Amino acid sequence: MAVTFVALYGMLEETPLGRCLRYHLGSLAFGSLLIAIVQLIRVFLEYLDSKLKASENPVAKFFLKCLKCCFWCLEKFLKFINKNAYIMIAIYGKNFCKSAMHAFSLILRNVVRVVVVDKVTDFVLFVSQLVIMGAVGVGTYFFFDGGISFLAAYKPVLNFYLVPIIIVIIGSYIITSNFFNVYSMAVDTLFLCFLEDLERNDGSVEKPYFMSKGLMSILGKKNKKPGRED
Repeated sequence: MAVTFVALYGMLEETPLGRCLRYHLGSLAFGSLLIAIVQLIRVFLEYLDSKLKASENPVAKFFLKCLKCCFWCLEKFLKFINKNAYIMIAIYGKNFCKSAMHAFSLILRNVVRVVVVDKVTDFVLFVSQLVIMGAVGVGTYFFFDGGISFLAAYKPVLNFYLVPIIIVIIGSYIITSNFFNVYSMAVDTLFLCFLEDLERNDGSVEKPYFMSKGLMSILGKKNKKPGRED
């Protein structure tokens, strides 16, 4: 039994999840703690706002609105920093603070590229999500209406189709949101690796680019071949 447990532990340790739990659990917990503290403060501000609704003090209401706006922005900023810090932790294995500083400085030096890629990615994922939700909604309608012949035997008897169709669309929205979050993280990871490649390498024989040939052709970059000076 002990031998089996040790073998399973060794196998788990070799996986990304095992390495994460063993070496970087503290960094994950610290990043989550920062978000939790800010969210707790926002809940407290919402509580104060509900208590001050009957108040006639406009100054207090103004400062409370400002605080709510500031902490909302702070939460969004911390979530952005956390995501990129976790990516740097996975790449270099450093602690949370060093990874967050590295990621933030790298993004700050390439802020235009970051904004463009982030907005394009959000738009593509949003359109894909709408297409999937629309396809699921149309398919659900035809299924309940008996329009799909090979599934007609499984069609339930319903008086109203609207409620189950709405429930299915909401479920597809939740599933696709969680699914596309993985794609969004993958895009951010590849983009940070791309920025690191551009800053560390220049395409020379000593420092060749590691990005794909397709990406190099889009950017107009190329690796110099040995024996060529240009």
